[in-house]
Amino acid sequence: MSEPVRVAAVDLGATSGRVMACRVGARTLHLEELHRFGNGAVPVRGSLYWDVLGIHREVLVGIREVARTGALHGIGIDSWAVDYGLLDRDGRLLGNPRSHRDSRTDGVPAQVRESVSDAELYDVTGLQQLPFNTVYQLVSEVGTPALESAERLLLLPDLLTYWLTGEVGAERTNASTTGLYDVRTREWSLDLAKRIGLPWSVLPPLREPGTVVGPVVDEVAEYVGTAGVPVISVGSHDTASAVVGVPADEGSFAYISSGTWSLVGLELESPVLTSEAREADFTNESGVDGTIRFLKNVMGLWVLSESVRTWADKRLSDVTLPALLAGAETAPALRTVVDINDPRLLTPGTVSTNSMPARIQELAREAGEPIPRTPVAITRTILDSLALAYRRNIRLAASLAGRDVDVVHLVGGGSQNALLCQLTADALGVPVLAGPAEAAALGNGLVQARALGADLPDLAAMRALIRRTHDVRRFEPRGDAASGGDWDAAASRLG
Repeated sequence: MSEPVRVAAVDLGATSGRVMACRVGARTLHLEELHRFGNGAVPVRGSLYWDVLGIHREVLVGIREVARTGALHGIGIDSWAVDYGLLDRDGRLLGNPRSHRDSRTDGVPAQVRESVSDAELYDVTGLQQLPFNTVYQLVSEVGTPALESAERLLLLPDLLTYWLTGEVGAERTNASTTGLYDVRTREWSLDLAKRIGLPWSVLPPLREPGTVVGPVVDEVAEYVGTAGVPVISVGSHDTASAVVGVPADEGSFAYISSGTWSLVGLELESPVLTSEAREADFTNESGVDGTIRFLKNVMGLWVLSESVRTWADKRLSDVTLPALLAGAETAPALRTVVDINDPRLLTPGTVSTNSMPARIQELAREAGEPIPRTPVAITRTILDSLALAYRRNIRLAASLAGRDVDVVHLVGGGSQNALLCQLTADALGVPVLAGPAEAAALGNGLVQARALGADLPDLAAMRALIRRTHDVRRFEPRGDAASGGDWDAAASRLG
């Protein structure tokens, strides 16, 4: 295809959503954000729900804006993983999807363990043991009217794609996060679903990333003002799209997709299903073009954003994010470090009860660390602890996979946090290349462009185009003396 294509890249996060116009040509790759909206789980009577109809409305608004401002050749959607909606036999949604941060899966992994051991589960799925994986959410619904009535389960980007096209399916990169997908055969593990007692018939047909799902239905075409636009199945797990958007030019790289969550790992050709990988709680998820994302879910900038929200609710005037980061840069290095992946940091709190800053202080107290008393000190604790988690898991991933790591690519929103990028380089002792911040939207747009005929035969070609068109910022490790802290000693304090 000689002419550039222009597509709508819908990139949904747990705290915000974006609809970007992505223009892709032989030497062109340009993103323009045309619609951004807030997102977040809605608490109702002790449960957390997604306002998925509101998300759908905002997606339509964004697609319409892309169409209004120029050509629209395709639409693709990526989002966070594991959460889903259930449809009845008439294709109607059987209730608002629950958030993975909802407490309904408390104790469910132990319940599943009675039918299938952790080792058996890992041997099939290769997944990190996370209490919110789709399989555990589904088990928590066994016996409920919704699951009893369900004809199909659709993960969130597939649900939104269904509303755009009327076509039912499950894109593989997101399906691989459910705990019901066989990472070797790349098919649903119906045997696993039966053993756990789940209705396997709700699992939809699988799609490859890059599949043209179908044109938008009439009501969508009427709203956005353009008929016949194809919806394309991209790497619908946002991390899969973000890894496509890593501008690497060599095989010995690690990546960190840093946002609400941090996804820390390697791109491999085949899964690592050893007992050592299982005990280290590493996950093997499908990537674009048959790759494997061998990674660890690490608590991300969610911890900092929740802390900032708490301080804002208290009306503290000096706790804007820029002010906090400026203060944290000159705060004592590695004075206090905590286990940033402690499950107690998973859920939101309130200003008066179980706030995020209070939980950070409690973790410090339990670990015998100095208790950070001020917002700046807590911010520095969070960033130092994140950098230590990145160090630990990249080194462990490399050891488990038998790979060297010479450089780390840090993409996503966290790439704009210069202090976090520098601390990560210091902690790991290798260069960190930061950016692009919108790696997921870029990966989304590139996969669409290839499906529409662009000359992008493989990931290497896509990444080369990103390098030609986007700048990255390089952070060199400074060494302990220059950085003001002993990273080995800090790591040993965490055990």
